[in-house]
Amino acid sequence: MADGLRGKRMKPEILAIVPARGGSKGIPRKNIKPFAGYPLLAWSVAAGLQADSVTRVILSTDDEEIAAVAREFGAETPFLRPVELAQDKTTDLPVFEHALRWLAENEGYHPDVVIQLRPTSPIRPPNLTDEAVRVLLSHPDADCVRGVVPAGQNPHKMWRLSTEGGQMTNLLEVPGIDEPYNAPRQSLPPVHWQTGHIDVIRATTILEKNSMSGDVIYPVEIDPRYTVDIDNLSDWSRYEHLVMTAGLEMVSPGQERRPMPDEIKMLVMDFDGVLTDNRVWVNQEGVEYVAANRSDSYGLSLLCKAGVDAIVISKETDPVVAARCRKMKVPYLQSIDDKESALKELLAEKGIPAEKVVFVGNDINDIPGFKAAGWSVAVADAQPEVIRQADYVLSSSGGRGAVREVCDLILKSLQETK
Repeated sequence: MADGLRGKRMKPEILAIVPARGGSKGIPRKNIKPFAGYPLLAWSVAAGLQADSVTRVILSTDDEEIAAVAREFGAETPFLRPVELAQDKTTDLPVFEHALRWLAENEGYHPDVVIQLRPTSPIRPPNLTDEAVRVLLSHPDADCVRGVVPAGQNPHKMWRLSTEGGQMTNLLEVPGIDEPYNAPRQSLPPVHWQTGHIDVIRATTILEKNSMSGDVIYPVEIDPRYTVDIDNLSDWSRYEHLVMTAGLEMVSPGQERRPMPDEIKMLVMDFDGVLTDNRVWVNQEGVEYVAANRSDSYGLSLLCKAGVDAIVISKETDPVVAARCRKMKVPYLQSIDDKESALKELLAEKGIPAEKVVFVGNDINDIPGFKAAGWSVAVADAQPEVIRQADYVLSSSGGRGAVREVCDLILKSLQETK
């Protein structure tokens, strides 16, 4: 018994903290805004929860709504951060000092190692957290480990501008190279840029040295393809696209997203909210009108010429569905409540393997259909749960070119495999 307890005590207590204040101004409510289907903070919470080395994950926030979202995704929120520690110019150190002191005073909890997982760098390799911890623990002299990538710009070729005479002076000197700014890049010392993905810090560095880094800092190198730092809405859309299209292995709050199949034989679509913008006009006789996109029908005609079948499976029973599908020369099934069973039956009749089928949807009744297809696709304005379940999220909304976008993706894939 004593040996067993001693063994448990020898394992370091490693606390992951996700800092997420409520007062973001660049992107209001940024930390709980959906990013690729999940609240932004959920990606960093998942990086802590899915790491073998981490023993506890908490979120530090001043905002109860943010705390509630964090709890939904598995983080603890034992306290709310004081408002004075959630200002625009608040640095990391007082936030982490507060967390550690609160936990010590209220729970008697004293972690050995603290990890900072910033929400603004949500895309992380699956093994990054454990690797960073391993680097720290394998170096007894280390105060901290920080994630780094090769620098995109070399500081040895950077300059200071004089405020007086207007001339320039080089930023850095290099021993043995008189004019580093004129030297080939290959002859200059390699440099790295610290990212926001991860900091692993000994608790004593924070509490005793009053520092988030200390003096001895080791690197954990990150593939530069994962370099993400979200500051504005243009960053947001660009990095969401990266999540969906780059084919990177990454920590995710939800299920793993499947890649597009190498061979595609059929495209299956919902009607309302996919081929339409989900609005409906009704006249006094009860006749319904919908809005569709001509580019969708042209994309489907190109897909047909390329040898890929297309079909609409709709829950609705409405003449407009039949009329539009006939116009596009696309077969259709209506009044379908169970899209999964209907699709399985259809594929069995046609002898098409499920893994060669793409299903495009927008609402929760399409999710069962996702399960019967090899690749599930959501339109940009799909319901949040649909986006979470989809393998890919289009940049176009339903009825506004979404079907044309997926047709183009399939056609491009077919050309690349020829």
